[in-house]
Amino acid sequence: MAQEQVLVGMSGGVDSAAAAALLLEQGYQVTGCLLRLHSDPENYAQAAADAQAVADKLGIPLLQADYSTLFHQQVMDYFARSYQAGLTPNPCVQCNRYVKFVTLCREADAIGARYIATGHYALTASGSGGRTALLRGADQQKDQSYFLYPLSQEVLGRLLLPVGGLTKAQVRQLAEERGLVNARKRDSQDICFIPDGDYGAVLASWGAVSQPGNFQDIQGHILGQHQGLERYTIGQRRGLGVSGGRPLYVVRKDLAINAVILGDETDLYSRTVWAEDFQWVSLPPQAAPLAVTAKTRYSQSEAAATLYPMDDNRVRVVFDTPQRAVTPGQSLVVYVGDAVAGGGIISRGE
Repeated sequence: MAQEQVLVGMSGGVDSAAAAALLLEQGYQVTGCLLRLHSDPENYAQAAADAQAVADKLGIPLLQADYSTLFHQQVMDYFARSYQAGLTPNPCVQCNRYVKFVTLCREADAIGARYIATGHYALTASGSGGRTALLRGADQQKDQSYFLYPLSQEVLGRLLLPVGGLTKAQVRQLAEERGLVNARKRDSQDICFIPDGDYGAVLASWGAVSQPGNFQDIQGHILGQHQGLERYTIGQRRGLGVSGGRPLYVVRKDLAINAVILGDETDLYSRTVWAEDFQWVSLPPQAAPLAVTAKTRYSQSEAAATLYPMDDNRVRVVFDTPQRAVTPGQSLVVYVGDAVAGGGIISRGE
């Protein structure tokens, strides 16, 4: 292992900085790599300055690579198309699959590095059938295995996750002890290309908006007018501008008639969820029903369920208890123990 080369994806944040420091101390030959993925010059300049300061402190080289065109095509365009189709996409999952890790591998190949590394809170291990398993991180509050399920076996086999066994507090302490400039840098909570969280305004600026249409109840009665499907999410209650004499929630979006369907809180629950483009990760593809835990969005807790494989990379997952606000376009990720069994994109729930 001594002096094996590793390329560390550095974002300017504390997690990737700690990852680089740990790998250096473990004897790896470390090179940092800052990927420019979107075109916000102010945010990129700050990230570049912080990453360079860390690289200088650690005494490692820092490469910069511009993949903003690829990011625009694979993530931002996908984001806009999904909303126009009435879906609620997860751009981080899309980026991890088609941009971030693919380009890190490309840059690693260019310098002859065997491994890539990031500051994600997850772990890898040897799995069954010669596969590389993807596991939850030790910090349950920060675990990011949900976002990494689309990574291929080829990528997982090269991936080092040095902070996956640590808590966030431990990572910050590690960075402080090593004098890293970003030890107390606040974590970003927004989509990287929507820093203020107003995705509706960003979509409007791109021209990726739908026409106003009707709010309807489940029986089809018109309750008012919405401002465009992309401005509403499943489970939303506030900001609807509709008075129904009781609390009303967005329960689904009907693209065919350009309607936002409103209902009671009880209408938000689904026991069965279908997902497509399902990828097996820690397990080889299964043919028989499988007992799992699963979640339909990152912020949810996992719940017990049974997965039923279908054809064309689709699955049906039946939860023991109904799940709230299942949202087409989000990811369904399933676990067996601590391992990510697989994941896919939700097509519907009922």
